[in-house]
Amino acid sequence: METAVRVEELTSGASSRIIPVFKNLRQSILSYNAFRKSLLFIYSFFVWIVLLLPRRRRRSSSAAASPTQSPTEAAASLKRRKFGLQRDEEDTLRRRALAEGIEMMEEDTGDWNSRCQWNTFLFFGARRNALFCRSWFPVSDELKGILIIIHGLNEHSGRYTHFAKQLISCNFGVYAMDWIGHGGSDGLHGYVPSLDHVVADTGAFLEKIKLENPGVPCFLFGHSTGGAVVLKAASYPLIEEMLEGIILTSPALRVKPAHPIVGAVAPIFSLVAPRLQFKGANKKGIPVSRDPAALLAKYSDPLVYTGPIRVRTGHEILRISSYLTRNFKSITAPFLVLHGSADRVTDPLASQDLYNEAASEFKDIKLYEGFLHDLLFEPEREDIARDIIDWMEKRLSLA
Repeated sequence: METAVRVEELTSGASSRIIPVFKNLRQSILSYNAFRKSLLFIYSFFVWIVLLLPRRRRRSSSAAASPTQSPTEAAASLKRRKFGLQRDEEDTLRRRALAEGIEMMEEDTGDWNSRCQWNTFLFFGARRNALFCRSWFPVSDELKGILIIIHGLNEHSGRYTHFAKQLISCNFGVYAMDWIGHGGSDGLHGYVPSLDHVVADTGAFLEKIKLENPGVPCFLFGHSTGGAVVLKAASYPLIEEMLEGIILTSPALRVKPAHPIVGAVAPIFSLVAPRLQFKGANKKGIPVSRDPAALLAKYSDPLVYTGPIRVRTGHEILRISSYLTRNFKSITAPFLVLHGSADRVTDPLASQDLYNEAASEFKDIKLYEGFLHDLLFEPEREDIARDIIDWMEKRLSLA
C-alpha cells in the first residue's frame, strides 16, 4: 500500500513553507531519482523555450508582414485580452469599494472622533499604479512625528485602525498604503509581480509625505514581508536620509524554500507561469495569533487574500529575503525589530542575526516569549504598540 504524500501548508505571510512540497521523500511515492529526472526535464524544457524564442521572434516579424491569423481569430484573441483586463478592473473596483467601507475609527473610541482627522485617497506609485492609502492625524497641532505603515503579504492597511488609534493618542500622525494587488490598490488580488516595485512605491510614498509635512520626523513600519520591503527601502541612502528610523515586526528574513528543488525551479516558473497558483495551499494557514477573535477576523476578511500563493509572488519573497540576508552588515538605518519566539511563519533567529550584524549605531530588538507572527493582533497588542511608541519617542529625544 502506497504511503500518502504529506503537503506543507501555505501561510498568509512569507515563511519557509511558502511553496508546498512533499515531505519524507524516501517514503513517498515520488523517489529522489524521480524528482531529479523531473528537475532535469524542467531545465531542458526551459532551455528549449529560450532557444526557440529568437526563431519565434523572426516568425512574428514575418507574420506582421503577412498575417497568418484570420480576422475572426484576431478578433477572438483581442476579445479574450479585453475580457481579462475588464475582469481584473472589476475586481479592483470591488476591492476598492470594500476598502472605502472599512471604519477608520472604532465604535468604542469615546471622544476620539473629535480628536482625529482621517482620510482615504489614491496615490499613483512609481509605475503609475493607483494605490489605496489611508491617513489618521490628531487634531492637536503638537505633532511629534509620522509613522508610515507597510502591511504584510496578503493583508491590507485597513487592519491597522486599532494601532493608529494608539498612535494618535500619543500625537503621532499615521499613513498606510496598500501594496499593488492588495486591499483597494490596482492589480490582481494577491499577485506581486515584483517586490522591488513595492520598495519603489514605498520610497515614492515617503517622498510625497515629506513634501506635504516639511520638518516633521518620519518613521517607516513594516510587518512580515512588509518588513523586508521597509528594510530594503531604508538601505538606499536617499530614503534613509528622509527617515528617523524604521520598525520591523516579524520581518521576512532568511526565508528558504521547503526543499532545494523548489528553490531551483521557482525562478523558471516565475517567468513561464508567474500567476500560477499552488493548489496545495491551506486557506486557513497556520496560527498567526493567540487571539481566536483576531484569527477569525483575519481569515473572514474579504480583503485578506487566502487563496494559494502565486509563483511569482513566492519567488519574489525568496529573492528579497536572500538579498537582505546577504547584506545585513550594510544596514545603517536606525531600527527596532520585534519578533515572537513562537513565530511559525518567519524566523525570530533571523531577526536576532539582523540585530547582531547590522552596522546601525542606533538599533534595538525585542523578542516576546511565546508570541506568534501577527504581533499587533496578539492579546498583548497594546503593550507591543506601547513598545513601538516608546522607541520612537526615545529616538526623537536623541535626535
